[in-house]
Amino acid sequence: MELEKSERPWGRYEVLQESATHKVKCIWVSPGKRLSYQRHAKRAEHWFIVQGSGEITIDGVIKSISPGETVDFGIGVLHRISNTGDQEIIFVEVQTGTYFGEDDIERVEDDFGR
Repeated sequence: MELEKSERPWGRYEVLQESATHKVKCIWVSPGKRLSYQRHAKRAEHWFIVQGSGEITIDGVIKSISPGETVDFGIGVLHRISNTGDQEIIFVEVQTGTYFGEDDIERVEDDFGR
């Protein structure tokens, strides 16, 4: 089975592994871009920052993020990452929960009108 790859207005992602209990993605965020401010009803996420620096917003609190750092978002927690640097941010995302579809995204704010 071919694992999913997707281009997005902010960068791209590739699914590395998928099962009934988890999903693992590698995500690239282009300089100057950010993901939508979002939350999920059926999954939690753990991010490990591999490359690049930027800002993470968690329920309205903004903090800097850099390589080697991790961050966790529980189910229903608003979150986003912004690339404020001059190189791509790369991070690995591990999703756990009961459902991992792209339609389990509630976007509160989005730079690309989605």
